[in-house]
Amino acid sequence: MMEYINAFWVGGLICALVQILLDKTKLMPGRIMVLLVCTGSVLSALGIFEPLVEYAHAGVTVPLIGFGHLLYQGVKEAIDQMGVLGLFTGGLKASAAGISAALIFGYLFSLIFQPKMKK
Repeated sequence: MMEYINAFWVGGLICALVQILLDKTKLMPGRIMVLLVCTGSVLSALGIFEPLVEYAHAGVTVPLIGFGHLLYQGVKEAIDQMGVLGLFTGGLKASAAGISAALIFGYLFSLIFQPKMKK
């Protein structure tokens, strides 16, 4: 039960901090998303991300911080295997399944629900 509670409060804290950034700064949402991905990469590089995952599980991996960690891990593994070329291929290879699933399901749901543009 504590795993769920920890995931909830850590994920909620991340979302609350992002909402504060949106409300109190002039940062655009795209820049905040990039900031979250970069934060995940830096936390992963510093070795802080894995202990966070052990503590909060999906509360840390589901937000965009988790995507930054995924990219970092993919690049790190690809560099170990292929050298400098892995810098360009590792992140895409590691995240391809998630990105593909998001695109496919987004397209399928757009066919089912027929979204309309706001007026």
